[in-house]
Amino acid sequence: MFNYSKREKLIKPSAIRELAKLIQDPEIISFAGGMPAPELFPLPEMALLSNHIITKNGGKALQYSATEGLVELRKIIAFRMKRFDVCCTEENILITNGSQQGLAFSGKLFIDEGDVIICENPSYIGALNAFRIFNPRIKGVSMDENGMRMDELEKTLQEYPNAKFIYTIPDFQNPTGVTLSPDRKQTMLKLSEQYQVPIIEDNPYLELNFNDDISYPIKSYDNTGNVIYLGSFSKTLCPGLRIGWIIAPKEVVRRYTLIKQSVDLHTNTLSQMEIVEYISRYNYDGHITEIKDLYRTRRNTMLKAMESEFPANVKWTKPKGGMFIWVTLEESVNATNIFNKALEEKVAFIPGDSFFPDGNVSNCFRLNYVTMDENRIVEGIKRLGQVLKKEVNE
Repeated sequence: MFNYSKREKLIKPSAIRELAKLIQDPEIISFAGGMPAPELFPLPEMALLSNHIITKNGGKALQYSATEGLVELRKIIAFRMKRFDVCCTEENILITNGSQQGLAFSGKLFIDEGDVIICENPSYIGALNAFRIFNPRIKGVSMDENGMRMDELEKTLQEYPNAKFIYTIPDFQNPTGVTLSPDRKQTMLKLSEQYQVPIIEDNPYLELNFNDDISYPIKSYDNTGNVIYLGSFSKTLCPGLRIGWIIAPKEVVRRYTLIKQSVDLHTNTLSQMEIVEYISRYNYDGHITEIKDLYRTRRNTMLKAMESEFPANVKWTKPKGGMFIWVTLEESVNATNIFNKALEEKVAFIPGDSFFPDGNVSNCFRLNYVTMDENRIVEGIKRLGQVLKKEVNE
């Protein structure tokens, strides 16, 4: 009856969203989703702010607003990015409906059918799905403990010099938790400039650094405007507010803005005001420190439990921040089979095949260490370790 478009047929269900339907049982210890810890949401403060904004400025808060986003919020973002050596003004910033919208708009702005785009291998499922609707050829570049390999990136750029962009999550990457080293960040930028292929830097975990040093984004080294930066408040405040942003040269922001006008006119006005008020009234940096302290503890708890409970031939990353640990099994082991066995023991994770552009790697999986408390982490890793010992030949 309905004559759907060819593009609609390219849309695939999110593996994470589909698996979420299987793990609704509260007894399941879930390391599966990409959600932050809900107990750290500033509920009393947000309740007060919402009431204050509606009482004081209800008409404006509930009205249409500028497509670019509130000037006050864009100025706050520009100011906060200075600590990461990213120099921009509010005119370089577009507020989006979460950073996921920035990914979707990037696909609309750059990708024609058959174009080549380059990403890490593995990469973020949400980005891969956002790009796939435009039917590109996605070329993955392998990673090691220091992030995307620059020798392989250069080979890929030599083979595909007309690639539309390089997509990367350089800091505490989803799904691996790995951080691109400073040298490689600068090398990636040089290669980007040499081959005139822009970088889309997706960096929602930048402030979730468990060490005392600052992790500087690729954008901090960018003097030519070749890097488009995507940021988000979802991991440091509340994901349900759906507030993200794009930083880019003014002309690029103008083109993104035209796309946004055609999609949803503007981002939620009330949510933008709530973030402006929260950062203005409360200790936002202190809140981020509280998040990092809890996440660091839970990461340490999971890593210690894995050392104790997992077989010796199972390998994993040791992230310096963010939310995820990446587990690699022997090549002959299928992580989906392990998932099914673990689910019988009421433990869940995300099998890794969906994170690969070609879906051709089946011996990896992702663990989220932030949403479960320490006792459930220890118990969940113990159960998962028992499954692995039964199913994995040492």
